[in-house]
Amino acid sequence: MRKMQTRIRFTAVLLLVLLGASRAQADESSYSLAELAGDRKGAPRFLFEFKRENTNRGTPDETTKTQIKIDAFFNGMISLLRLEMPFPDDKTSFEGDPFNPRLGDIKVRVGFRPVRLGDIPLLSFLEVTFPTANPEDLGKGKYQVSPGVRASIPVSFGQRLPESHKVSLEPLVQQVVSVAGDEDRTNINYTKFELSLRDTWRKKYWLKLTGKPIVDWEQSGKTGAVAEVQGGWIINRQWRVWIMLGTRLWGEGVPTTYDQRVGINASVAF
Repeated sequence: MRKMQTRIRFTAVLLLVLLGASRAQADESSYSLAELAGDRKGAPRFLFEFKRENTNRGTPDETTKTQIKIDAFFNGMISLLRLEMPFPDDKTSFEGDPFNPRLGDIKVRVGFRPVRLGDIPLLSFLEVTFPTANPEDLGKGKYQVSPGVRASIPVSFGQRLPESHKVSLEPLVQQVVSVAGDEDRTNINYTKFELSLRDTWRKKYWLKLTGKPIVDWEQSGKTGAVAEVQGGWIINRQWRVWIMLGTRLWGEGVPTTYDQRVGINASVAF
């Protein structure tokens, strides 16, 4: 009972911090990094995202779940505060049980002001995962610290694509390590890479292809990877919706990998 009260208080404090944010830049997910790194007038102060994922044969933290993400944006050295709350289904199969969710491991991310290498923006962040899952087997049981960096590289196809298309290559590197928690649970130490090719056209639609290889140092450098394709619609300045399909490329039992996944997502900025 005391542990549950602590989790509720912790979540409430984070929500108050996020809702106290002032001005904004912009963030990730349905936004391209080029949009995020730009200092745009009228950028949103907050972003609320709802995600539903059905996952087949994932690792313990990669199962069928509903997820809520709240972002607050700033114009200072810290440009982002994020609260990510997963609610894995009690039934962890692909079909799941959306009307019987449980609390998963909560994540908090701090993003820093973009820096530029020439025309290439670099966005760095630090993410902390808390072992808040209830029941505990729906999470990792460990406190995790995860620094990372992302970039956006414009890609030109000359006259082979109409001017209405804007293509970018978006690499990411993220290191995840456990620092405390249940001593009986497996330690965490892996490196995650992402390489995304994103095409936005008519400022209305986008298609994103992503490869996600992972190196698990706790398993002597064992590797795994998934591939994902995402298609989305920019309804207006506030609303965006998209779907995602993912599949394993290789490597079972590697963190963050799965066999198949279908995701439906929506976000609203204000």
